[in-house]
Amino acid sequence: MRRAPIVLTATVLGTAGVLLFKPLPPSAVTSASASRDDTSGASTPAAEPSTTPSSSSSGSSSSSSAKDGTFSGDAETTRFGTTQVKVVVSGGRITDVVTVQLNQNDPRSMQISESAAPVLRSEVLSAQKAAVDTVSGATYTSAAYEASLQSALDRAGFAAADGSKASTDLSRVEG
Repeated sequence: MRRAPIVLTATVLGTAGVLLFKPLPPSAVTSASASRDDTSGASTPAAEPSTTPSSSSSGSSSSSSAKDGTFSGDAETTRFGTTQVKVVVSGGRITDVVTVQLNQNDPRSMQISESAAPVLRSEVLSAQKAAVDTVSGATYTSAAYEASLQSALDRAGFAAADGSKASTDLSRVEG
């Protein structure tokens, strides 16, 4: 019986804390991610793409007929916004993927996309193909990223070593 006031007080304070919680505004999230010193390659539309291509740890060459250069993918739109990437191909290998545009319809979509983009970039550089695993919790971002990347790789004449291609049909996630 003596614990009841303590439990009741803790419950009230915990509930008040949850109800008063305010997420960071999008500008704070963007400035915080821009101030980090990382090589994720993710960028907001206003940011400049990296000029030094990253190298992949994968040892196999994927496509000898691919043209070297930077190729822009199609802008892929889902209900959460538009995603577009550019790919840098050199020596028949994907050497960098730069995010040109990420889902920006609402702050939560931006937060999810900004978290998923570095993971997707890392997976693509490692696997040397657009068909990579979907990031958990970022299904729409992953699908749009892969579709945009596949269109850029098609423009480059790049083919994955295993012949796989990412789906460019976003209706599979829009269902």
